[in-house]
Amino acid sequence: MSEAHQRTVGSPPRVKICGITDLDDAELAVELGAWAIGMVFYGGSPRRCSTEQALRITTALRRRVELCGVFVDAPLDELARLTEELGLTILQLHGDEGPSFCAEARRRTGARVIKAIQVAGAGDVRELERYHVDFHLADARASAPARQNLRGGTGETFDWSLLTERRSSATPLILSGGLHQGNVAQAAERVRPYAVDTASGTERAPGHKDEPKLRAFFAAVHASAAAVPA
Repeated sequence: MSEAHQRTVGSPPRVKICGITDLDDAELAVELGAWAIGMVFYGGSPRRCSTEQALRITTALRRRVELCGVFVDAPLDELARLTEELGLTILQLHGDEGPSFCAEARRRTGARVIKAIQVAGAGDVRELERYHVDFHLADARASAPARQNLRGGTGETFDWSLLTERRSSATPLILSGGLHQGNVAQAAERVRPYAVDTASGTERAPGHKDEPKLRAFFAAVHASAAAVPA
């Protein structure tokens, strides 16, 4: 799939639905207009998707949506194997992967790359400048020590004004971190990201989507277009 890499003025951001673990939730997300669905392949996540379930999802939805695999410091061979086996079109690297690893992952797999950074201060935002990838993703850093092993899906937001430190405006930005139906329109208006990403904000339990929340999230995203000045 291909699309312009910059958000059109007056249009809502694209939507990435993350933490998908079953086909019914994936199909609902696509029906509602998701740009991408994210399947987590990280053992430390309560939203980990099995390879078997991921294959069902990707087989059914190939060429209808971007199929994103979310990884945390996975070996390059594992990335390549799962990309080929599942037909992933995007790799989201959510660990401590460096710029050279990201470049090699793209070269080896042919998939586009999202580099995710957990943001707690301006220095975290500036760290994104080192990554010449297809997309940058800004997520929240967990504040509670017991949750700091999580690399996303914490339900926490961060200070969006920190993103003014970002200079790589040519790289599309995906905004994540605690987004839900009640704050996504404000986030879209203030940050104007290329896409917004939600996991915990649209769930009834980790890895299981709540249909009313999902529908309300998409409605709020589309309503946000009216709040963005042309």
